[in-house]
This record gives sequence, C-alpha cells and structure tokens, in this order.
Amino acid sequence: MLWSLLKILVFVAIVALLALGAGILMETAGGVQITVAGTEYTLGALQSVMALVVLVLLVWLFFKLLSLLVATLRFLNGDETALSRYFDKGREAKGYQALSDGMMALASGEGRLALAKASRAARYLEKPELTDLLTAQAAEMAGDTKKAAEAYKRLLGNQNTRFVGIRGIMKQKLSDGDTDTARQLAEKALALRPKHEEVQDTLLHLQARAEDWAGARKTLATKLKTGTLPRDVFKRRDAVLALSASRGVIEKGATIEQQEQAIEANRLSPDLVPAAAMAARAYIARDKTRNAVRILKKAWEAQPHPDLAHAFAEVAPTESAAERVKRFGQLARLKPHDEETRLVMAELNIVAEDFPEARRALGDLVERAPDARAFTLMAAIERGEGASDAVVQGWLTRALNAPRGPQWICDSCNHIHAEWVPVCENCSSFDTLSWRRPETPEIASATGAHMLPLIGSRPPADRPDDMPEAELIAPDMAETEDQVSEDETDPAAETAQEADQKG
Repeated sequence: MLWSLLKILVFVAIVALLALGAGILMETAGGVQITVAGTEYTLGALQSVMALVVLVLLVWLFFKLLSLLVATLRFLNGDETALSRYFDKGREAKGYQALSDGMMALASGEGRLALAKASRAARYLEKPELTDLLTAQAAEMAGDTKKAAEAYKRLLGNQNTRFVGIRGIMKQKLSDGDTDTARQLAEKALALRPKHEEVQDTLLHLQARAEDWAGARKTLATKLKTGTLPRDVFKRRDAVLALSASRGVIEKGATIEQQEQAIEANRLSPDLVPAAAMAARAYIARDKTRNAVRILKKAWEAQPHPDLAHAFAEVAPTESAAERVKRFGQLARLKPHDEETRLVMAELNIVAEDFPEARRALGDLVERAPDARAFTLMAAIERGEGASDAVVQGWLTRALNAPRGPQWICDSCNHIHAEWVPVCENCSSFDTLSWRRPETPEIASATGAHMLPLIGSRPPADRPDDMPEAELIAPDMAETEDQVSEDETDPAAETAQEADQKG
C-alpha cells in the first residue's frame, strides 16, 4: 500500500515538473532559427526542445532500421539465425540483467529473491548451465532441497557442468546422512576433477569412516600428486592408513599380509606409537625379536608409551621379574627422566618385590605429576615396605580421587578415547588423536585396575590359572585396592576392623 502510494506521488511530481518546465519555456524569449532551401523557420524555446526530442527518436529509429536491414541481408546470404538473433537481443539483455540480479541476491543471502530472478533469467536466456546453477544454489539457500536436486540433475546432462551437478548432489546426500551414496559420488567427482581439494578431503573422510583403507590410501596419494598435501603429512597419514588396514585382521589372527602392512606403517612413521607396537608384534610372531626390540627402542626414544612397554614385555613372556627389570633397563636408559619410564620401572620393581628401588624410580612424581597411577604405585610400595593399613589406604584414597594421566585425546573435539583409533569416535575427524593429559582432568574409576599398564607377569610356574591379569602385575596392590573398595562401601567392615585393632 505504501509502495503504491509512493509511486503515485512520484508520478504526480514528475508531471508537475514537466508542466512547470513547459510553462517556463513558453515564457522564455528567443528560440532557434533554421534555414532550409532558402526558407527560414523560427522555433520558440518549447518548440526547440520538442524538436530535439523528435530528432533523437528519429536517430534511434534510423539505427534500429539499419540493424534490421543488415540482419535481413545476412539472412538472405545464408545466416539462418540472423533475424532470430536480432529479435532476441532484447530478451537476452533482460535475461542477463535478471541473472546479475539473482547473483547479487544470492551473495546478499536473499534466497527467495534469487530464486525468482533465476526463474526470470531461465525464461529469457537459453543457457541452462548458468540458470540451473543459480536455481540450485538459490533453492538450497531458500530451503527447497527438492528444487535444488532437480536443478543439479539437469546439470549432469552437460559435460561442462557434470562435476558441479555431482558435487551438489553429493553435498545433499551428506546433509541427509547417506554417506555411502555420497562416497560413490565423491569418487566420480574426483575422477572428473582430481585437483579439487574439497572433494579430495571429503572423499578421504568418507573412506576413513567406511574403513575403506585401500581407497583412502589412493586418495591420499592423489592429494600428494596434486600438491594439496605436504610430503611429511602424507607419510604420517599413509602410515595411519596402513596401520588401520592391518588392525582389523590382526585382532582376529595375524596374516602375513597384515603383518607386512603393520611393518610398513612403522617404516612410514617410526614415531607412531600404535604402528611401532603392532610392527613389533608382527616381528615377534615371526620370531624376529631383534627387529622388534629395535623398533620399540626407536619409538620409545621418540615418545615413551604404555603400549610400547606392553609390546616390549611380549618379547620375552617367560622371563622372571628380576630379568624383566634388567631387560627394561634398555628402555630406561633412552629416556631416564621421562614420567612413563619412571612409572614403568617403579611397577616392574614392585613386581620384583624390590620396593626401595621402586620408590627411587618413582621419585617425586606424586608431587610433580600426581595422577591415579602414581598414587596407586606409591600405595603398593608402602604396602610392600610394611606400612600400616591407614597409610596404604590414604594413598589409594588419593588414587581413587585423582585424575588419570595422559590419554588418547582428539585434537579437534577433545574427546577421550580408551585406545588409539584412526577416526575420532565423537567428531569423525581423521588422524587427530594425540597422547596427552586432558585439559579437564578425568576422575579415575573406583576399581583402579585400568591405572596400571599391563606390562608384567610372573613366570608361568608362579602364575595361577584363575588369577586376574591385574593381580599378576602387583598382587599386593590389587588386594589393597579391593580392601579399600570394600571398606568404603561397607560400614560394618570398618567397625569390625577398628574392633580388631583395639583387641
């Protein structure tokens, strides 16, 4: 209503200005004198303006007729589209104007307006590669996914716009959660445009989620070949993919092929902890313990980790506790001041019942880097040295309330994982897990069993068949933890213990 009123007011104002101008010209003295064939014509001011307007219109009409004459001559000379092009010039101008307006509306975030302009451009122009693309993007912005899908499907029919159509449908399938179809479309899109970085990343992500490790390695090689991935990052991620390809089969029983993939993963990235541990186990399965030890030493020197200690223990599974302490000295000498080295050596000495040496190995970790594992080891040392139950229970109480140490944490979403995986379980990011302490410490569980790396065991002769794995590490420690759990949950047990002490 207001817009209509405004247009009426503007029209009245223009008419009034024209009338005012005509009145002024009529009252103005003088004019223009024109002599034609000896005859002189005198025009007043108003007549002069009108004559000028008529002259401009005649010139415009002359050029139009001249263009029509030229188009007719070309048609007569064999150009069959000359006349159609002449009459379509106006439609083409309107179409391009609508197309330009639609692109501006799209850039401004006005999806409905862009969709209307796209429809107008499609009526005037015979260029579906332009109008269909604008229609698809405008429909997506306006929330009309069905219309967008129809436009993308029309783009598939033209070889020049086929990639755009496939990419558009792929993104729609991703939004709908149809990752299998999206992965197939991404493979087709990459075949058309191997250098397209977005499609490369999307396909790599989908292949990793689908555990298509062989396909993911091909995509990764394409990224390296096209220059969208640095070589050092390529080597690291290629190692992750090779390791991932070997994990599934090794869990069910290692084959020669999977062992080779694990070894290749370690070769590509020697500092990747899971790759080093798995490669070492592959060599152990082949009775090549020297190769396994060499790999584990190199990885330990880069980053000490409980998984490496597990694998190093598997090199000689039947050795005694004292022999194990001596053999692990090879790792301790590589990183003598590292926290993991000191924790491992303290635990091994506890199993060997050398509690003073275990205390020396643990050092000041309970003050400098307090976590559940350090407190639990300290409780075991106190128990082994004959300290009172109150002292042992005090350390275990601190352990049960302390945060855990370093864990596998996603760098993208900070999700904590129980073990290393190539794809984050929370945000599906690829190769984003790192071994570090969480920013928000996690409280340890009440059992305390997961605090210790299961790296040690007693010789087969001393090992009862039905003894839990946690008790095989440090039986005194496991017994003490069970006692604390019972005492904390059973008041009657606590009362009975006090009565015994008084007696």
